[in-house]
Amino acid sequence: MSQDDNKFLPDESFRDRMVTIDEDGNRKWIYATKPKGKFYNYRTYVSYLFFAILVVLPFIKVRGNPLFLLDVLNTRFIIFGKIFWPQDFFIFGLGMIAFIVIIILFTAAFGRLFCGWICPQTIFMEMLFRKIEYAIEGDAPKQKRLNDGPWTNEKILKKTAKHVIFFALSFFISNLFLAYIIGVDELKLIIFDSISNHIGGFTAILVFSFIFYGVFAWFREQVCTVVCPYGRLQGVLLDQNSMVVAYDYQRGEPRGKVKDKDILNLGDCIDCNLCVKVCPTGIDIRNGTQMECVGCTACIDACDEIMEKVNRPLGLIRYASENGILNNEPLRYTPRMKLYTLLLIALVALLSILLITRKDVDATIIRAQGMLYQEVGTDSLSNLYTIKMVNKTIKNLNVSLKLEGIPGQIKMAGDKDIPVHKEGQGSGSFFIILPKNQVKDRKTEVNIGIYSNGERIDVLSTNFMGPIHVN
Repeated sequence: MSQDDNKFLPDESFRDRMVTIDEDGNRKWIYATKPKGKFYNYRTYVSYLFFAILVVLPFIKVRGNPLFLLDVLNTRFIIFGKIFWPQDFFIFGLGMIAFIVIIILFTAAFGRLFCGWICPQTIFMEMLFRKIEYAIEGDAPKQKRLNDGPWTNEKILKKTAKHVIFFALSFFISNLFLAYIIGVDELKLIIFDSISNHIGGFTAILVFSFIFYGVFAWFREQVCTVVCPYGRLQGVLLDQNSMVVAYDYQRGEPRGKVKDKDILNLGDCIDCNLCVKVCPTGIDIRNGTQMECVGCTACIDACDEIMEKVNRPLGLIRYASENGILNNEPLRYTPRMKLYTLLLIALVALLSILLITRKDVDATIIRAQGMLYQEVGTDSLSNLYTIKMVNKTIKNLNVSLKLEGIPGQIKMAGDKDIPVHKEGQGSGSFFIILPKNQVKDRKTEVNIGIYSNGERIDVLSTNFMGPIHVN
């Protein structure tokens, strides 16, 4: 291709660098104009719901247990009141796989709708911290003048007020975050008890407070472009039929001033750059889909406002697919999306079966090593076993054992019942005693019923060892 041909190609050099970093590698601060419009209002309502759920959820309890808890320290997870232990890791792992498939399917169909509407980083940054910043320092031009200006009393007061509020909110979010890990009751002890008794917990709160403060006061949009892997996977997950926030270049180009449109036969874009000014990551959506775009719709609201003023149709920037812009095609459900949907249905079905058939008490029976059998009297044989149980419920259990479907008895080596505390473990040893005439082979399979309060909660099988020949 000749040099003359290259001049007709669009300039793609912007993709070689990040908007928030200059050529010397220094941070470029983004001053985003305060958005307004229909989509911004909708996102505000969604954020209210998000904040309400986030704050209330740790305090909701089901039969004395949190509705939702991720106790990583004790490897105990409670999801919708159901307790999951390390023994249930395969269910948890399958759930994570299903979640990943949901992300892939959702992204293939709806792009980064999650990032713009539901992602905690976006909601906290744009719907809480950014609004506080607007309230204290003003809109983007005032913020820039304040930052570039000298340290006057006004600047000191505003900066101090903003950062004190930012840190106070970060401290609150840190406590809330910890409530999801250690539970509200444990968090209350850290708050109201002597700090000396909870040095580790208080240190964790402070560490997370400074992390959240650093994210929302300084790191900001770079979390989405530098840290979050979802944005970088966008190029793999999206295709030309995915719904994205897109600029209709077919209708908008070539750009030009309103007064020149009828004379020069220009497109609808008047090149006001308001879509760039309101973008919280500083990109120009007219350059096409970019890694930095979180789908926040601020540019849609800004462009619609301008289109109203110049009496042009709305939707120059809108939710659409690349094929929708290029070929004027509607959003469609592609074979790729159908394949992901079938895979997701299969995973959800398998996960549902595992959850429905999941046992509240996990028990394991182990035959005593190094012992074959013992004779009991003249007509019976015995084997020694150990049983270990995990109680996944919030009730204390007294477990008894019974032989199922075969003559004989179980004799406990200790108390008659085995106590298994709620969310705890229990164990015991016992003998299985069978008549010699029931032991036909070297190994005889026997079934043991596990009972609690007269109700059978499980049946386990094990082998009973006998002599090679029994007369």
